[in-house]
Amino acid sequence: MHAFALSRFLFWFVIFFLIALASRPWIEDLFIRYQAEPRAIMARGELAADEQTTIAIFETISPSVVYITTSGRVMDLLSRNLLEVPRGTGSGFMWDRHGHVVTNYHVVADVQAAYVRLSNQRVYEAALVGVSPEHDIAVLRIDSGAGGPPPVAIGSSHDLKVGQKVFAIGNPFGLDYSLTGGVISALDRTIPSDEGRTIEHLIQTDAAINPGNSGGPLIDSAGRVIGMNTAIFSPSGNFAGIGFAVPVDTINRVVPRLIAYGRYVRPALGVITDGDLSRRLAESVGVEGVVILQVQEGSPAARAGLRAATMSKNGDLVAADLIVAVDGQDVDSVERLIELLDAYRVGDKVVLRVYRDGQLIEVDVVLG
Repeated sequence: MHAFALSRFLFWFVIFFLIALASRPWIEDLFIRYQAEPRAIMARGELAADEQTTIAIFETISPSVVYITTSGRVMDLLSRNLLEVPRGTGSGFMWDRHGHVVTNYHVVADVQAAYVRLSNQRVYEAALVGVSPEHDIAVLRIDSGAGGPPPVAIGSSHDLKVGQKVFAIGNPFGLDYSLTGGVISALDRTIPSDEGRTIEHLIQTDAAINPGNSGGPLIDSAGRVIGMNTAIFSPSGNFAGIGFAVPVDTINRVVPRLIAYGRYVRPALGVITDGDLSRRLAESVGVEGVVILQVQEGSPAARAGLRAATMSKNGDLVAADLIVAVDGQDVDSVERLIELLDAYRVGDKVVLRVYRDGQLIEVDVVLG
């Protein structure tokens, strides 16, 4: 009887031991769950200096960045009613205290209405002030009143260096107030626009720029706007490491004219020329420059005494004045002459180096 009781005890002991062994993970899991509690927080310490700079830039600039939505009108084929439908989105930034907003021309091109949303989520219908398609710049205006967002701080772009840190703020894919960072990866780039024009002197950056970033500011590490994000280079249409921005020196030259005149007014010499004909005549005299074919009456060129080409007795065109430089910068084509003059304002004085009668002379001209 004693042996039977012992064997029964051992039997149940083994059974309970096996049950306990099998239940051990469940018991441990139950114990761990019961003991679970928030971890102790490790003190972070001060943010790194570059992080503090980035945060300060975003907090300072973002209230002046706006979200732009556009719409167009289409006709309902059944009811023949005009319907307003969304067209696209973009970004922009406040230019002054008068409610002027700077953005890309392609953001507002061929739309019937544009709406500007501020950082306080208030939405205003914008009026179109002026556009310059050749620079991909447009100016809108909203009636935000005296309490509107402050204008952005403006920097310069002529002294930029490859490798400088830059930041882009915009609304990619409709995700408002997104910040990306990178460096200036190249300068003085030229790219074609959607309308077949070329946009020149662009800043190239590796800061992520995606659809919706167009019109947003490109900012340097001092918190100044140095450009306006305008395009990406990507086979897929999304960011692929290369973005472009219109330099702020161009914006600072073009925007005041758009506000004043509603269009971009180029400074003019008042001469007429032709690229192919000018090239052939310049080659015939062995000088690189632009031949003046005609001087417009009463123009700055006429007042400065510039001379136009003449026709010889046998019907040949004879060059009189060839413009070879503007303020010391060489001119080798009509396009180059226009590009150089574009950097000036109406009323500025420039010094033209002119080839005349076998000699180089300098002529002062006040641009009209």
